[in-house]
Amino acid sequence: MTFDLRLIAESVPQIALGAGLTLQLLALSLVCGTTIGVVTALMRISGYRLLAWPALAYTYVVRGTPMLVQLFLIYYGLSQFEAVRASVLWPILREPYWCAVLAFSLNCGAYTAEILRGGILGVDKGLHEAGRALGLTASHRFMLVTAPIAVRLALPAYGNEVVSLLKATALVSMITMSDITGVARDIVARTFAPYEIFIAAAIVYLALTFVLQAGLRRVERRASRYVTA
Repeated sequence: MTFDLRLIAESVPQIALGAGLTLQLLALSLVCGTTIGVVTALMRISGYRLLAWPALAYTYVVRGTPMLVQLFLIYYGLSQFEAVRASVLWPILREPYWCAVLAFSLNCGAYTAEILRGGILGVDKGLHEAGRALGLTASHRFMLVTAPIAVRLALPAYGNEVVSLLKATALVSMITMSDITGVARDIVARTFAPYEIFIAAAIVYLALTFVLQAGLRRVERRASRYVTA
């Protein structure tokens, strides 16, 4: 058995065609997941048990179970309930694309909530006291003092979550979707050369990760431009 570099070179452009679906899933899941994460983080720090406990349960369950299991439960599990099949949501939930978006959004939301909560708790208490001394209300202190600093503190961890979610999108190939990994699996079925093809897929993922990380580093530098050592 020989290692075929030419096959890798030929496969990279073909596999890259699946990047469109991968990036769609990533972008939509990030928007929805970040929104869920912000709301969940606010519930967690609200001080009200009726809000904090459901948010804690959600983050605990999602972070404590594999994303593949979550994806399978949504894609294969929801269809087992007659109430779901009879609901107005069924035309959406029967599609693998939207099931994947839902699974990724819920997963991203749980991790983002904890990242943001950590950022909020990391803000120096002295800044809260300074805001209070200036006569700022609690909401103004949060919006003008806590939130901007918390976002800056949370950016590195959030960047890791973005990259992790990019790699997690490969799971959609398990539910018949032709993302990067899905296209690679189709090529493997034709060529019987899994080693070369999945190396080509890894090259595509590495390229996307490089671009994402470069963009995230620029955002981090801009957010920290007024911070002095």
